Amino acid sequence: MAQHSTHPGGASRVRRRAQLGTVVLVVLVALAGLAAYLTRDSRSPSKAPAPPSSSPPASSSPAVPTGPPTSGTRSGALPVPPKTSDPIEFGKAAAVALWSYDTRAYSQTELRTALRGWLTREAKYADPASVDKVVPSPVLWKEMAANGQFATATVNEGHFPNAFTRALQEDPGAITQAYAYAVTVSGKQSIAWKGSPAGGAESRSTTLAVQCRPDHPCALVGVLPSVAP
Repeated sequence: MAQHSTHPGGASRVRRRAQLGTVVLVVLVALAGLAAYLTRDSRSPSKAPAPPSSSPPASSSPAVPTGPPTSGTRSGALPVPPKTSDPIEFGKAAAVALWSYDTRAYSQTELRTALRGWLTREAKYADPASVDKVVPSPVLWKEMAANGQFATATVNEGHFPNAFTRALQEDPGAITQAYAYAVTVSGKQSIAWKGSPAGGAESRSTTLAVQCRPDHPCALVGVLPSVAP
């Protein structure tokens, strides 16, 4: 059974998560089933992997992109958001950023700060807690760093979820409140560590809320707690 937070910031986090659900529900009103997973506090599908031991660990876009798509990332560099007005291309780049890390090159705090830099500056829509969830905890990061663990990611494809597309077709004007798009991205995360430069690859999928206001580069609203097909 879920417990209410006793911390002062608990209520604020709950309100922020509810706001994230409300933003996306503006254009997903036709599918009542999505309301449940957009507002419940479940585990993100883009979870960080555990540190390795001595053995290996187990429709078209509505806007024209202003920058090249990001299909992968290199280790050692903190993620920087692309300047694009295409929500799908931004969603692909954001997924790569969320699935990548390098404990050899920067700290857990630096990565979390960099990922928060992808969020929209509109505080009533931004959901930093959903982004923080995909970053390993300080304790886990320390263990991973001891092994020199890092991960790179590649994207296979990105698309608007079926429910999002149907709802937008039925009511195109609904999106003009927040200009928030649901984008589902699938790809692979490759993990490696000291002594094993070619670690295993794992399939990943996530659904993101992306804000793309007219005449402004896209920004991340947050990570949805479940993957929308």
